[in-house]
Amino acid sequence: MLRMDQVHVIRHKVLVEGHSARSVARQLGVSRNTVRKYLRLSAPVRVERHPRARPVLDRVRSRIAALLDEWRLRTTAKQRVTGSRLHRQLVEEGFQVGVTTVRGHLRELRRRTAEVFVPLVHRPGEGQVDFFEVTVDIGGERRKAWKFVLRLMYSGRDFVWLYDSCDQLSFLDGHVRAFSWLGWVPARLVYDNLSAAVKRRMGLERELTERFLALVSHYLFEPCFARPGEGHDKGGVEARGKGIRLQHLTPIPQGESLAAVAQAVQADLDRAFAAQVDAEGIRASERLAQESRQGQPLPAVPFAAHRVELVTVSRRSLVRAGGAQYSVPSLWAGLEATAYVGVDTVRVVCAGEQVELARARRGRRAVRYRHYLRELARKPQAVRQVAPELVAELGEPYGRLWELLVSCHGDREAARVLARIVGAIVDHGEAEVTAALSRAVNRERCDLLALPVGSPAATMTCITVPPALAAYAVESARASDYDWLLGQGGRS
Repeated sequence: MLRMDQVHVIRHKVLVEGHSARSVARQLGVSRNTVRKYLRLSAPVRVERHPRARPVLDRVRSRIAALLDEWRLRTTAKQRVTGSRLHRQLVEEGFQVGVTTVRGHLRELRRRTAEVFVPLVHRPGEGQVDFFEVTVDIGGERRKAWKFVLRLMYSGRDFVWLYDSCDQLSFLDGHVRAFSWLGWVPARLVYDNLSAAVKRRMGLERELTERFLALVSHYLFEPCFARPGEGHDKGGVEARGKGIRLQHLTPIPQGESLAAVAQAVQADLDRAFAAQVDAEGIRASERLAQESRQGQPLPAVPFAAHRVELVTVSRRSLVRAGGAQYSVPSLWAGLEATAYVGVDTVRVVCAGEQVELARARRGRRAVRYRHYLRELARKPQAVRQVAPELVAELGEPYGRLWELLVSCHGDREAARVLARIVGAIVDHGEAEVTAALSRAVNRERCDLLALPVGSPAATMTCITVPPALAAYAVESARASDYDWLLGQGGRS
């Protein structure tokens, strides 16, 4: 095959200078057929009517195929078969073949079997969902979190929220938050075959988990699933999840809670989205407005994203739910209860009553000492041990009261007084006891802890000292004084 400069000379001499094909062929040392060929073609082209013989490759082709099949189950993505490894094995088996030949054949095999991706058209109302692992600083502690991402493919709108784990509760809660934030429900969402949504695969069909099926039924959208192990089937959210991590979660975000960090990240995404204009000059907000008209309206009541657990209240009045322990009212000790475990809260129902508690991290214990007031009223020593936590829950004036009692009487006697006050709360209600305490503490008089006179809860009265006796100071006796007196009597 001639070079391009040779082709140019041939064409110029014949077509421009007017030389004959015979003379040009004789002058350049090529055949007349070659001259005629490049008078028709303006560039050098190799036309092979029959494939070239490759006798060396033909001898090892079947053995290479056998080795690839034999090693198929003994490889991973990081420990894959290479052309060099195949060449070494063939040489050890006595084949005479070059490493370049083996590498070229392996490259051609992979090219033929490589998947060809179809350019997709994303319609309004279609989205993709996935979880991504990220790192955050919460309250000064660096830890792992999971980022829920729902991406609308037509407008490029993203919703992001952060969770402690990527379990089913987080998966369901992410949808509820995303739909509420959008104000409408996408018509179709694409997922991996994650266990939170898929119970079992049956060919192209999926058997959905009960809770995810309930979510789909509540919001009436179509769930679709990628092929197993083929995350690029939903490449839009895969690429965007990594992009959000690099653009909006770097450097590592800080906050007092995951919710605070998630809100900051979403606000950053909102600002970036408001400034987006596509290649056609259409603003992203206009595409979103068009897309919202294709979605489903929100139902009147949001989906309840919780998990139901049957629990037993222990003798310590604790229940275990969602991997953590929670205190409940002490009157429930020994009873059966139902826990509704959500992402942020745990609601425990027992004997016709219910309490709602903040969700604790897995392995932790969340105790509210308000649940143990009846027991603390009878156990001053227990009050002494939990007094800081107890008065923090009760609020003011109990914190100031505890400080006054400790400064006047010490920890031991202060705990006894506080236990009696807790008993008054149990018997008469927190409102009246708190009002009486506020009046006493404001005057820094620990001896004026009486409830309002005339109220049903009045159990103590203030003693008014007559003016004539107000000037007298009455010293309190001590046990050591009596010992001294007894000693004096013995010597008299």
